[in-house]
Amino acid sequence: MPKRGKNYKNVVASVDRKALHDLAEGLGHVLNAKFAKFDESVDIAVRLGVDPRHADQMVRSSVILPNGTGKTARVLVFAKGEKEKEALAAGADFAGSDELVEKIKGGWLEFDKTIATPDMMGEVGKIGRILGPRNLMPNAKLGTVTFDIERVVNEIKKGKVDFRVDKAGVVHAVMGKSSFGVEKLAENILAFIDKLIQLKPSTSKGIYLRAISVSSTMGPGFKIDPLQVRSLIKAA
Repeated sequence: MPKRGKNYKNVVASVDRKALHDLAEGLGHVLNAKFAKFDESVDIAVRLGVDPRHADQMVRSSVILPNGTGKTARVLVFAKGEKEKEALAAGADFAGSDELVEKIKGGWLEFDKTIATPDMMGEVGKIGRILGPRNLMPNAKLGTVTFDIERVVNEIKKGKVDFRVDKAGVVHAVMGKSSFGVEKLAENILAFIDKLIQLKPSTSKGIYLRAISVSSTMGPGFKIDPLQVRSLIKAA
């Protein structure tokens, strides 16, 4: 068990973390429980009724949050010629080919997201052992192996979030910053949950959205009522 600080313990002692809240109420508790001096991120954890051991129940994709994440990702594009120029014109922070591969081999990792044109994947594969464990490898399923460089760079800069269900059947993602306030955070969460619902595997049986929890970076988690969230999405 991680050792908790005095501020965390004081917050936990003052709230009922076992209660099930509607979305706005739960986010209100998250923001009221915030005690760090910096602008904490607000995270979500969703437990799904899937078995990730089966390939046909692997939930993995991306979603553009309507209000972004509060952080502008540093984007690196593996491309040559005109596509390299297109990447830089679209706002990519870095673009290039073999020279970037060699730079990364040397230990440079000053970027958050990568995109690659399909013709570059042979070279990018040489650094797969470096990028893969850090979730930095371009992936066709996530739309980051493409010739449509301008569109994908723009999506990432606007707040595109990649996600993947873990071995326990839980999806984790950042939904924004505490400074966003309840309304903008709720909009992001509803967009995220809506995407998860769209991705429900046909082989998933029983309850799909089993549990939802929201928390700030340093604060405790609060349980959100999945049925209430579903009703909000249907009403939108």
